Amino acid sequence: MEEKEQNDYLLKIENLNMKFKTPAFKFDTLKERIVCFFSGKMKKSRQFQALENINCEIRRGESLGVIGHNGAGKSTLLRLVAGIYKPTSGKIDVKGSVVLLNLGAGFDMEASAEENIYLSGAILGFSRKQMKERFKSIIEFAELEDFVKMPLKNFSSGMISRLGFAIAIDVQPDLLLVDEVLSVGDVNFQKKCMEKIKTMKEQGVSFMFVSHNINQVKNLCEKTLWIENSKVMGYGPSEEICKKYFEYCSAKTN
Repeated sequence: MEEKEQNDYLLKIENLNMKFKTPAFKFDTLKERIVCFFSGKMKKSRQFQALENINCEIRRGESLGVIGHNGAGKSTLLRLVAGIYKPTSGKIDVKGSVVLLNLGAGFDMEASAEENIYLSGAILGFSRKQMKERFKSIIEFAELEDFVKMPLKNFSSGMISRLGFAIAIDVQPDLLLVDEVLSVGDVNFQKKCMEKIKTMKEQGVSFMFVSHNINQVKNLCEKTLWIENSKVMGYGPSEEICKKYFEYCSAKTN
């Protein structure tokens, strides 16, 4: 019984490393690129360590906050969990469906809100019929009843955020990856999203929540992973880790 409880995780990340290859030379003009190509310099590259030795896990109905400064590797971690990137080394074990909620990700900005709902559904593996059944609740939650036929290129960032969030929560994944989405939009909609997340958690949905809003992280997440310069600086109860992060940021400012 104890062993079963210990293995009852939805996501488990072990010794995760991610490196990206970047050009060793910067090209400002086409002429410089051509010269470097024929000189053989184009073949040279250097590696950038985006994430180093990451370990964490999420159980069903649990939320994990991911904090750190810009460029720390937070969004890269979410893309690895979503399967967009393949890790250089290490293991990512996910037991269930995963949806990455990123502002405007996967949207066609020339298409309408209606068309994007069906497009997003197709990407997530849902038929047009299934998305048609969800259409009304998505539009109502996003508060976009008057803008169904409008192209997304005419939407504000807040409207796009509302649409993306409404689609993601309506398809009810096992694990929802949230990348800074709740920082966009008005206060009332943010409050509605927070309440919806709490309800979904009670229904067994898990969250991985990237945010610079420490209060949101503390309110929504049982545990927090703090990443700085690709490395783990802290991992544990949110109250404890967020406090350490705040102290770290204060010390750097002073």
